[in-house]
Amino acid sequence: MILTLLTTMKPYCMLTQIGLFTCLATCLATCITLPVVADQVNDSPPSALKSSTYDLVHHLLDQNLGTRKFPFTEVVHASSGKKVLPFDKSQPAHQDFLTAMTKSVNAATTAMNKDSSPVRRLRRINEASRYFEDHLRKSLQTHPMLSCSIPKNTQGKEQRSGYPDLLITHTNASEKKTHFYLDPKLYEKKSRASTLRTFYFEPRTRTNKIQHDAVHLLIGISHDGNQGKWQFTGWEICDLSKFQVRLKAEFQASNQDLYRPHIIVKSSENLP
Repeated sequence: MILTLLTTMKPYCMLTQIGLFTCLATCLATCITLPVVADQVNDSPPSALKSSTYDLVHHLLDQNLGTRKFPFTEVVHASSGKKVLPFDKSQPAHQDFLTAMTKSVNAATTAMNKDSSPVRRLRRINEASRYFEDHLRKSLQTHPMLSCSIPKNTQGKEQRSGYPDLLITHTNASEKKTHFYLDPKLYEKKSRASTLRTFYFEPRTRTNKIQHDAVHLLIGISHDGNQGKWQFTGWEICDLSKFQVRLKAEFQASNQDLYRPHIIVKSSENLP
């Protein structure tokens, strides 16, 4: 129903697989309430607000989200209106990108493996991703046909947080532009086959960063797990046009939401 809410608000019963994704993302992100469907709820809720919550929860429980997968191409198109294009080594623009990317990531891993590397001062390896992003951005920017920048969101502002991390644009002699979105990820070599979640994409309306039909790529950079003295051991580039994702529906809150006077039953005397 995400697709439905973003486009023509078709009837609730016309839910499709990708429609479900759109509905959930839109409802949770913007608090749009779903229509009440009486036969989805066993009890009669006391208010319209409670009814909409019941409807949403029961509907999500019926979707078997724990086992379903969604093509990333459809997820992106439904939430942004933009196409995910396949990587094609026969295309000159793609060849130029791959050649430049290979050179840049090799230089980045060499630099980050030095004793003087800024990542040696970090407590968590996840914080090193930004150093790779910055190194790749500066390196790719030197190619005569490539530009590399932080993607802009729907409001026209550069935004570092969220998918994707980098936008690379290839401009050929005829001024034809080819766009690539790149998401660098670091992982410990021995965890390559892990089933834990490592990729996240949260569709947003106001801060959507996907503004072009583009090739979507993820570059995974492996390290040895030696904390504080990490050595980066290799890399691989993945074409996300062939990628499938799962959708996790969860209700969440922050500490600010949780530790509020009307919720707290009792606290110790030494709290500030």
